[in-house]
Amino acid sequence: MQSQATYNYKVVRQFAVMTVIWGIVGMLVGVIIAAQLIWPELNVVEWLSYGRLRPLHTNAVIFAFGGCALFATSYFAVQRTSHAPLFAPALAAFTFWGWQLIIVLAALSLPLGFTSGKEYAELEWPIDILITLVWVSYAVVFFGTIVKRTVSHIYVANWFFGGFILTVAVLHLVNSAAVPVLSAGILTPKSYSAYAGVQDAMVQWWYGHNAVGFFLTAGFLGMMYYFVPKQAGRPVYSYRLSVVHFWALIFTYMWAGPHHLHYTALPDWTQSVGMIFSLILLAPSWGGMINGIMTLSGAWHKLRDDPILKFMITSLSFYGMSTFEGPMMSIKTVNALSHYTDWTVGHVHSGALGWVAMISIGSIYYLLPRLFGKAEMHSKKLIEAHFWIATIGVVLYIASMWIAGVMQGLMWRATNPDGTLTYSFVESVKATYPFWTIRLLGGLLFLTGMVIMAYNMFLTMAGGKAVNAPVLAPAAAH
Repeated sequence: MQSQATYNYKVVRQFAVMTVIWGIVGMLVGVIIAAQLIWPELNVVEWLSYGRLRPLHTNAVIFAFGGCALFATSYFAVQRTSHAPLFAPALAAFTFWGWQLIIVLAALSLPLGFTSGKEYAELEWPIDILITLVWVSYAVVFFGTIVKRTVSHIYVANWFFGGFILTVAVLHLVNSAAVPVLSAGILTPKSYSAYAGVQDAMVQWWYGHNAVGFFLTAGFLGMMYYFVPKQAGRPVYSYRLSVVHFWALIFTYMWAGPHHLHYTALPDWTQSVGMIFSLILLAPSWGGMINGIMTLSGAWHKLRDDPILKFMITSLSFYGMSTFEGPMMSIKTVNALSHYTDWTVGHVHSGALGWVAMISIGSIYYLLPRLFGKAEMHSKKLIEAHFWIATIGVVLYIASMWIAGVMQGLMWRATNPDGTLTYSFVESVKATYPFWTIRLLGGLLFLTGMVIMAYNMFLTMAGGKAVNAPVLAPAAAH
């Protein structure tokens, strides 16, 4: 008698656990650099200085924390909705260990200063090649699983995950295009960027904004479309709207990048195209937010005592707020005030902490008990505490940065009757210190929430054992 096939939960377990661990590491670095802005004397040694740690922070929270969350949830959702175990399990295992190696290499090379932007980079192209290998393997595993599905339908969450995987591949290849340096006929770890001047800026922000649009939006919307209905126990509010959301979002996002380059050497028409598409983006974004929130129709009472659902629905609220704020900030006259100020930092973190981190945390809380053979997490009260600590942290963070940013923008443009500037730059920095302190407090609260999550996770793991659920037979067609 043949034993029943099981889903491959091992790689999902590995990525889920590392999501929480890298979340703590990335957010700890964020707290350190927030403190360094308030107390510059904390810049003790050059490889732990603000300039070295800030790119490490962004890489750690986006690609280590966010990336591991995307791998874990996409691998779980694609198996469950395809009624098939993962395609090429050895390749799936390679994506886990390869991704962890990439994270560690970035964590070492950035503080050590093995990079000098894109014009002349050290140790970057070998890492870029490794990223390409892991990402191609990821695509093979994901799409291979969809090909071997035992149901005809491809659920919408997989459309978002698939769109994110394909687009990030294109973004990475184009943005990382480099010319390795030949020295005495031998390849060195150094390379030159394939672009120069304003073309380089355009490619950089085509990549930068679409990393937001696909890595940090489309991928996490895949998470939302799978885990919100599962946790709520309700079907997606409008499946038709979810498909419209997908096509409108992926078409429009591609064109929004130039809004990062208003009032620069980029041609004016290109800036305007970026602005217009950014404003159009509001419609699909809010369509998706409404679809997610309205999935709770008939189940609103569950929000009273389900902290996992609180994380998910709050994340959708922040998604709505961030995707309103982004298009508004892309308007040239608003951008003239907001750009280069802490308002941008507040906007980024309302998306990163409020939307990306909260939907990830809710999804990982959903996954962990199922991956370790438990009915629920070790402590529901700790999830509740985590939710409130994290929410208060986000609110303190973004409110302080909004106020600081608007204040900075107004101080920089203030003029005396004779046309001279009213304030020097250093005066705007001095006025920002109280808001940086509130931002540090907000970041500390969010980090505390992640530590609570790790404690809850390890206790859940200790009380359970790794299990792989049997592959479900697809429901009979009616």
